[in-house]
Amino acid sequence: MISVNNISLQYGKRILFDEVNIKFTQGNCYGVIGANGAGKSTFLKILSGEIAANSGQVVLDPGKRMAVLKQNHFEYDEETAIHTVMRGHHELWAIMQEKDALYAKADFSEADGIRTSELEERFAEMDGWNAEPDAAALLSGLGIVESDHYRLMKDLNGNQKVRVLLAQALFGNPDVLILDEPT
Repeated sequence: MISVNNISLQYGKRILFDEVNIKFTQGNCYGVIGANGAGKSTFLKILSGEIAANSGQVVLDPGKRMAVLKQNHFEYDEETAIHTVMRGHHELWAIMQEKDALYAKADFSEADGIRTSELEERFAEMDGWNAEPDAAALLSGLGIVESDHYRLMKDLNGNQKVRVLLAQALFGNPDVLILDEPT
């Protein structure tokens, strides 16, 4: 499902990884263990594409989707909990944002109409009409009461934020889930 091919990463004279090769197969759970400062989080960031290695490549099987449990509990402070969850499916969220921007245009053109129809088709294929109820079900299942679904992330306590970020990672049923030091 994920192949790591000849990954090398060096910061100055410090070599963190030198031609690492590994294949993560479907249906298995893996743990990355090591001493503090060994590069575990850095390796996971390379896997997720958050940072690039100096050489080598990470290959995710075509058609597979990866999600990451974020450690930054403040990244979405100005977003509602439910929108934070829906952002977990990057492609669907991007389609939703582009559709909203097109529909809000005062000078909606024929080209905009064509693009909107393409987006609506992809949105329907991705079950976008159920995105909000699915996100709400995830939040409720993780103990976030319905009245908190539309609160800003900055107004939630730390425990609630972690649960919202877990819901974000799980949203849309990703094929690969990366958890960096989940609590």
